[in-house]
Amino acid sequence: MSGDRQDRRTSVEIRGFAHRNPVPAGSRIGPFLASGTLTGRDPATGEIPETLDEQAANMFGHVRELLLAAGGGTDDILTMTVRLAGYRDRAALNAQWEKMFPDPRTRPARHVVTASLDRGQLIQCDLLAVLPPDDATPVDGGPGPHTRETKESEQP
Repeated sequence: MSGDRQDRRTSVEIRGFAHRNPVPAGSRIGPFLASGTLTGRDPATGEIPETLDEQAANMFGHVRELLLAAGGGTDDILTMTVRLAGYRDRAALNAQWEKMFPDPRTRPARHVVTASLDRGQLIQCDLLAVLPPDDATPVDGGPGPHTRETKESEQP
């Protein structure tokens, strides 16, 4: 693979989150951002909280941070896949989902599956987003894409 092709992919890291394996939080090529697995790990302590409510809140916080670090926002998410340890246990997931995406007419697609998760994890996700170009003027009139302000719907 030539250097030019490798240079077009950029790893995206976020504060308070890291994988145990050599995998970035996300990877961007052009306007496309794909995440690695985003968990409910507490960004301050690195620990997995005991409750699904806490893990879901942390996971959605990591989603928000990833999009901002990549130069976008949660409105750029096209689809999310969520893995739950308890398939029918969706109250915490749906509460955070509706908080991040309050308008049912503009929510991204979502797929939920059950999974055997390790280390006390009860929820994980990954996502695909389509971001504005690096030189784009933000639609909301705010700062450039890499210094974007957090919208109220993106607040933790």
